[in-house]
Amino acid sequence: MKLAKLLGADQIILDMKALEHWPAVVELVDHLVGCGRLPAALKEEVLAALKAREDQVSTGIGSGVAIPHAFSDDLEEVAAVFGRSKAGIDFEAIDNAPVHFIILFIVPRKDYHLHLRTLAAIAKMFTNCEVRRQFGEAETRDEILAILDSKPTRPSEAGK
Repeated sequence: MKLAKLLGADQIILDMKALEHWPAVVELVDHLVGCGRLPAALKEEVLAALKAREDQVSTGIGSGVAIPHAFSDDLEEVAAVFGRSKAGIDFEAIDNAPVHFIILFIVPRKDYHLHLRTLAAIAKMFTNCEVRRQFGEAETRDEILAILDSKPTRPSEAGK
């Protein structure tokens, strides 16, 4: 699975407005609703699920990356959004560094294993400092998609 399959150009925010953890999550969810990838009727349910997850421990994984995620009983397919913050967001990350790249996704509860694979693929991609540099320098949504599409997401692809 390539991460680009979860995202279209309309699911990318090149420069987020939020500067803090929870407002950033709300901005991303609002974007999903605005681009038609998340039904407006599910917004509050999804925000509650994300809030419950973030209250357990921040999904800021370090190195300027956060991966907020939750489940929904009412979605049929994954809803995902990529946000970039040039200013950086205080996301209470494990390394206390500001977050510049956020991939938020909501997975249908029936697809639990997809959730684990998606988390692992995102974490693997963003541990690469060259990838983070490319994301930081990208000027268009299409460039972001090209970066997502060009990187292997499974260990078996890493050596190719």
